[in-house]
Amino acid sequence: MDQDVLRTAARWQSAFTEEMAATGYTTRTTFYQDLTIAEVIGGGEGVRDTYRRVCQEWRGNVEYYTEFVLCLNAKIWQHYKDNEPLARVYDELWRDACTWAVENLKGDDLAYYQRTTD
Repeated sequence: MDQDVLRTAARWQSAFTEEMAATGYTTRTTFYQDLTIAEVIGGGEGVRDTYRRVCQEWRGNVEYYTEFVLCLNAKIWQHYKDNEPLARVYDELWRDACTWAVENLKGDDLAYYQRTTD
């Protein structure tokens, strides 16, 4: 993989981590970095593929899945001014992820999701 792509992805991950820390949240994953790599290499389809893989692997971990939803939302804001088609992909996936969480998480997991994403 191109070193520029990795450096760019690492910078965006760092910015996301700092932004979340300012709200009191400590990041646990590199999902923001993973999404950045996906969009640089594969565009919207790369992002969709990463979304499918994360959902398959991490829906069972409420903390990781919740952070993924936060990343999707932040990616909408990152791209809405300069890359509207990509922002729309992120918006579609974010809405799908939120719907899944509300319909499938229960008890303490749902409370954690709602408290963290609020």
